[in-house]
Amino acid sequence: MTDHDDVRDLLAAWAFGALEPAEERLVPPHLAECESCAAEAGRLRATVRLLDGPPLDEPPSGLDTLLTGALRARPAPPPVARHAAPYAAAVAGLGALLPELAGRWSTPVVHDWDVHATVAHLLAADEHLALRLGIDARVPGARIDEDADWTEAWERRTAEVIAHEYGRTPEETVADWSAQAAALLGTPYARDPELAAGTMLSMGIRLPVTEHFLARAFEAWIHTDDIGRALGLAVPPPPEEHLGRLVGLAVRVLGGALGGEAPPVLFAVRGGEQWVLGSQEDPVAAELTLDAVDFCLLVGGRHAPETVPRETTGDAAAVRNVLERAASLSWL
Repeated sequence: MTDHDDVRDLLAAWAFGALEPAEERLVPPHLAECESCAAEAGRLRATVRLLDGPPLDEPPSGLDTLLTGALRARPAPPPVARHAAPYAAAVAGLGALLPELAGRWSTPVVHDWDVHATVAHLLAADEHLALRLGIDARVPGARIDEDADWTEAWERRTAEVIAHEYGRTPEETVADWSAQAAALLGTPYARDPELAAGTMLSMGIRLPVTEHFLARAFEAWIHTDDIGRALGLAVPPPPEEHLGRLVGLAVRVLGGALGGEAPPVLFAVRGGEQWVLGSQEDPVAAELTLDAVDFCLLVGGRHAPETVPRETTGDAAAVRNVLERAASLSWL
């Protein structure tokens, strides 16, 4: 018997055609038996259709006909490669939340943004990678300035896009965010791991394109969670496999930020992998264990280094250095 929670975690990626073949075989039999998952699958696949083109006609009533209508309305979008699947799932996750926002777009979310501004920020955030991959900007004034301070350029462009989108309806903002996300997932870089292995400078850091797709997934999930919390709606974390890749990205960036001179700390995510951060030559000065979601929220600026739940042993100053550096990475 397929585990219900395992399949439910796969539904967002399934809706985008982003599952591995072994995972793909698990989903249909479960949907035939589970009404709640079938309803969720139909809703997610309908959201994907909205991202991929014109809205669907109203399907017949009933769970089976809803799912069948959503699946047959248009050909499935081309499957994305493993590195783009977390972004595809995060986009589908936010898309699934959007129907809950009617009349609540002015709800405060994070920083000084309401829901409308948060979606506009995501439009601006994804634009950096979109421009690099040859996708035209949805908002006038986009530019790539290699010589500018990226933080300043990031903040300026976010402010420009939010100001522009406040002159439009939330639905128009969502439509442009959706179209840009679909364009990113439709590029050869989203489907070809070899092509996406090449490095690219975006947001002030040179990484393989595969890593930039993970960064987009990270941000889309964090802001979906922000919106959910603001509205009192539970947003599940990414599927375990996707979450592991987001953790890996954050660890690699954190390791680079700490450098090779920091006191070495053995860092582990609870129930998962472990890494030595800092010097690779000296004996480990401390051990630090965090929950994977808490670690991502720390790197995303949603946990404070002094209050994030953790388990530690050894040099408290070395642990504090890792936690403070992790929190300083946030640009979200």
